[in-house]
Formats: sequence, structure tokens, C-alpha cells
Amino acid sequence: MRNLTLLTDLYQLTMMYGYSKNTQMNEVAVFDVFYRGVGNNYAVACGLEQVVDYILGLNFTDEDIEYLRSLNTFDEEFLSLLKDFKFTGDIYAVPEGTVIFPQEPILTVRARMFEAQFIETAILCILNHQTLIATKTAKVVYAAKGSAIAEFGLRRAQGPDAGIYGARAAIIAGCASTSNVLAGKMFDVPVSGTHAHSWVMSFPSELDAFRAYADIYPAKCLLLCDTYDTLGSGVPNAITVFKELRAKGYEPIGIRLDSGDLAYLSREARKMLDDAGFPNAKICASGDIDENVLQSLATQNAAIDTYGIGTKLITSMDCPSLGGVYKLAGIEIDGVLVPKMKMSDTPAKITNPGFKKIVRLYDRNTNKAIADLIALQEETFDGVDELEIFHPDFSWKRKKITNFYVKELGRQIICSGKLVYDLPSVKEIAAYHKASYGEFWNEYKRMLNPHIYKVDLSQKLFDLKQSLIKANKADK
Repeated sequence: MRNLTLLTDLYQLTMMYGYSKNTQMNEVAVFDVFYRGVGNNYAVACGLEQVVDYILGLNFTDEDIEYLRSLNTFDEEFLSLLKDFKFTGDIYAVPEGTVIFPQEPILTVRARMFEAQFIETAILCILNHQTLIATKTAKVVYAAKGSAIAEFGLRRAQGPDAGIYGARAAIIAGCASTSNVLAGKMFDVPVSGTHAHSWVMSFPSELDAFRAYADIYPAKCLLLCDTYDTLGSGVPNAITVFKELRAKGYEPIGIRLDSGDLAYLSREARKMLDDAGFPNAKICASGDIDENVLQSLATQNAAIDTYGIGTKLITSMDCPSLGGVYKLAGIEIDGVLVPKMKMSDTPAKITNPGFKKIVRLYDRNTNKAIADLIALQEETFDGVDELEIFHPDFSWKRKKITNFYVKELGRQIICSGKLVYDLPSVKEIAAYHKASYGEFWNEYKRMLNPHIYKVDLSQKLFDLKQSLIKANKADK
């Protein structure tokens, strides 16, 4: 466990310093982490385990204190407070792998303002990145329509941590394996990979290279065929080696294509392999692939069985930031929560007040998700046979829900600074994500003009929000 205590923005410390000089220091505050939805109509929550590791490992070392002293920004009284600093509050979150939507609290912190303010930056750094990569992966895996995806992004990741934890997020959201050996070891997940073009180029001929690889890995032989001429030499040489393997009692895994017109080349390679008696040899493709390329390949009847996807997945190239935020939702005064709400001239930036939870409604006949409610923590929906939901901005848009059941998505993770949640393995999270993703109709997952999933406010939360908006106008 690394000590990431100083992984924060300076202004978190300057605000903590200010709180230490005022009454807010020990007031209990509630903060929500959520994303606003720009670029992603849904997301896959990811990174909770690393948030827990960070929280439990908070500790200002002597070296940290000395560095902060050197900034000439804080007094000795404040620095002495940091020497004994630890997180003593509560954290609630949806399980990793859960499909979530804009404005929904992914994670909620309830703690002294002095503590809750400080942890904002690191929590956002962790959750924003892993949730972003898990979300991108979910879209890629969906577009692959059952073809296995191997995550190949380490060399293009934006640093070692992005490569390691991006691979973790990718496995959670449906990748079958990763090329990242350290991630494979850390998270006990499958690793995959064969050889590069340099292997082929280092031998006198392509055929020599293929034969050498087959000699070393006769039971796991997958050959990269596009170093020189995919159809003119690559596939024919692979077939020659496959025949030699078969004569020794082995069957090849297949070939990989990494460039060119993948749809055309895969169709032609498939014919060549079939004609040569290798209908079970797989064709793997790689090379700047994402969900849009996958969809295009499908329309062209590409004969590709598996994919290796790197750059566009590990960087989420088309949407490089989730945009998750950490916003104050309430402060407890004399044991009573006073709801807080950020107002803005930009409607999308107006926040939802109070201590909240997510309630998901399911159709009893199909077990598919119907809608989500963001509700206040004290609300209960057990035994409710009929519920009218409405759009949070256009409240005239209403729908009556019957024959449904509900699930609360959140769990308490940390209580009074102690872990109270059994952290699942990456494989267990991946299985949970698969089930969560399967709860939604394909209309919500399609890339072009997806159906917008309903995320509404409970009547009680809606009324609270409206009352705060009116009060704010009255104060002006």
C-alpha cells in the first residue's frame, strides 16, 4: 500500500488550514461524487478498492510535515494537527462494476469537514480514471458482440499507474485478458500476447521466424502475419507452419492481423485457412480499434474472432475525461443535516442537496431496469405497488410504474474510519459487472442515438431542491 497522502491539490490544505481556524473544522459534512454525463450517457463505476486503500493509508509522515513547513503557508498548530490526522468518517458507494448514470452519487463521504475536504482530489483522481476506462471498455465489449477482447494498452497508457489500473478497469468491464504482466500478477487476471514484428524481422525470413516460434510454443502458436505481405507471404507461411505442427500432433491457435484493411484481409485469410484445412484457426485483429471500428467491421462481414485493443481503449481517446465532481450536499449542525446545494447559471451544474442514495426500479416480468430514483437516505420504497416518476427538469413528463421491485445500489464501505465491506476480487467484480450490464435493454447501450435511461428525483428530494432554489431567490 503506497502512502498517497500528499496526492492532493494545495487548496485542499489551505481550506483545511482555514477550517482549523473556524468552527467548520469539526462540523460533519456530506459530499457526493458524481459525473455530469458529457460524452457518456452511462458509466461503469470503478476504482473503489483503490479509494479504500488510499483512505486507510492516510498518514502525514515527518518528511511530509517538513515539506509543508517549507512552503511557509501553515503555522505550527496546523502542522501538529496533521501529525495525528486520519480518516474517522463514513463512506458509502455503489459496488465496482455497477452501471451508473449522470448525477447519481457514485460515492458519498460523511465526515468532519476537516477530513472530508482533504480527500476530494485523490478520490476524484482514482474514480475518474478507472470509471472512464471501464466505461470505454464496456462500450468496446458491447460492440464486439461476443468476440473476446484483450487489453493491449500498456505502452500507450499515460504512465505506469494508468497502465496498471486501466488494465484493472478493462478486465472489470469485460476484457478477457491483458498484455500487462504486472496487472496480471497484481489482480490475478489472465495475460495474453505472442510476438511482435521485430521477432519476424530478426530472422532471415518470415518462414524461419514462424517456425522458430512454433518450435518454442507448439501448443500456443498464434502468428503475426502482416510484417511483409499479409496475403502474399504471411498467411501462406503460417499455413505451412500449421501443417508442420499438425504433423507433430499440435493444432495452431491462429493468426493475428495488425494493419491494412482488416475486413478484407480477414475474409481472405479465412478462406485460405479453411481451404488449407484449418477452419478452427482463429483470426485476431489489432491496430487502432475501438467500438466504432468494431461496428464498421461487423457491417463488412469481417471474419475476425478476437481483438487486441490498446491506444483507443487505455486512453479513452474520444472522451479523455469522465468529468466526475465532488460536491458538498449538507452540513450537520447540532446533529441535524442542513442540506446544501450549488446554484449556477448553468442548469446542469445545479447540484442535488441532502444525504442521498440510488434506488433502481426493475420490471418483475423481465428483470430489466426501468428507471433510477435519486432519493434521500431516509426514504423507503418497500411495499410500494405503484410509483409515479417524473423528469427532474421537465416535471410534466411523468410515468406510472407498476409491477416492479426495487434495489438500493449503495453500500456502506467505511464506518467511523474502519472498513466494513468485503472487497471482492477483480474476477468477482467482473462477474458482477456482467450481470449489472445485462439488466439494461440494448437500446440504452447502442452507440448512435441511444435511448436515454430515466434518472429521476424522488418527490421528497425534488421538493427539497425546489425549496432551496426558492430560498436562494428570496435571499437575493
